[in-house]
Amino acid sequence: MGFTLHTDGGSRGNPGIAACGFDLLDGDEVVLSGGWYLGETTNNQAEYSGLIWGLSNALEHGVTVLDIRLDSDLLVRQVKGEYKVKNAALKPLFTQVEGLLGRFEGYTIEHVYREKNTVSDARVNEAMDAAGPVGDYLVDFDTGAGQGALF
Repeated sequence: MGFTLHTDGGSRGNPGIAACGFDLLDGDEVVLSGGWYLGETTNNQAEYSGLIWGLSNALEHGVTVLDIRLDSDLLVRQVKGEYKVKNAALKPLFTQVEGLLGRFEGYTIEHVYREKNTVSDARVNEAMDAAGPVGDYLVDFDTGAGQGALF
């Protein structure tokens, strides 16, 4: 078994108050799991933010090969190149994801249903409720401490 990254993002309203979250597993053990309050943004921007933050934390943890699981079919298809990124607000986020993925020796990415993504989904809701960060993480979302600025 290797490392698996689950990420999520959500907003209450679209756009609305939003957060992103991730959980990084080594086999069946959760080694990092965090949620970050984003303020007001769209659901798709929150989904991308969760992936960016999760990838940054995986890299900081020393992960070189990663299995990525997302409940956003749109995001998975865009990363795989099956769908074009047409939304101007998502293009820089997509570029950032590509740059981060290029730092791994290997990765897989696949869509999973929400019930298979419960930990990162819970972190999203915890962060929205707290209006701040929750959990254990190595890289701050807003400062990118450890990997350079995320945004």
